[in-house]
Amino acid sequence: MNTQLAPPQRAEPDTTAPAPSRLTRWCAHIVKSRWFDLTIVVVIGVNALLLGVETYPHDGSLGQLLRTLEWCFRAVFVIEIAIRVLAYGRRPQDFLRHGWNVFDLVVIAAAFVPGLHGESAALRVIRIARVLRLVRFSPGLRVIVVALLRSLPGIGGFFALALVSLYVYGMAGWLIFGEAYPEQYGTIGRAVLTLFVLLSLENLPDLIQQGVELSPWTLVYYISYVIVTAHLLLNILIAVLVNSMEEARRLEMTERMAVDENRDGVPDEIDRIMVSQRLDDLRSLVADLERELKIHRKDGRPEP
Repeated sequence: MNTQLAPPQRAEPDTTAPAPSRLTRWCAHIVKSRWFDLTIVVVIGVNALLLGVETYPHDGSLGQLLRTLEWCFRAVFVIEIAIRVLAYGRRPQDFLRHGWNVFDLVVIAAAFVPGLHGESAALRVIRIARVLRLVRFSPGLRVIVVALLRSLPGIGGFFALALVSLYVYGMAGWLIFGEAYPEQYGTIGRAVLTLFVLLSLENLPDLIQQGVELSPWTLVYYISYVIVTAHLLLNILIAVLVNSMEEARRLEMTERMAVDENRDGVPDEIDRIMVSQRLDDLRSLVADLERELKIHRKDGRPEP
């Protein structure tokens, strides 16, 4: 016998709330459409290409065309933000509850700050930041960005441990190699810089050979340094990032499951799970009935 899970209690829809206006429904329909996101992605991509074109030498006519297109891009992005805000109807402040919306608003509005005009460096940085808006349209990129942000505390601890390790080994390197190789270990700054470059392990054979000429015991110094920094600390960093990625995926899944577009009190993701479960139960019930009645597949009559 199949065991069915009890469906969650549905909350009664709020019938007292005013119905959204036609403009709100129209804007919400546009925001949810696939072509709207695709159009914005194409516009951002073309904008990024034209930013690259501006880095090449060009005459005055092309420069005027690029400036005209820049104002066209601004108009498109302003219209996009307006549609997204109007989609919230009587609660436009809810637009600011989502981090990506705040980022889009800041990037688009910053281009209209008084004093940012012409070919100023600040305006160029703002225009380049528009390319980062592509992240919001890709769930995979969103997970990566959220994971990086959530990993900042762990990465901060990792950098603190790495700095302590570099300082300790830098002081030891200054004591061991300071007189013999002053260009590399003459001061604590040079020693730390040498060890930082050594993290890539590219110059490790040369440093080992150089150290062996001074004393065979220098192998202990370099081997322990490679094990502690290049392997142990790197694995710690990878573990922090992987853990943050898992947390970001769970957060993305939780946000998707919290959407309740039909306002029936049950998240849409749970609705889909319940429908799928009931379909599976129905298929199992039909299969059980076929076995019990022994329905003949060819003529549709029960077997004697």
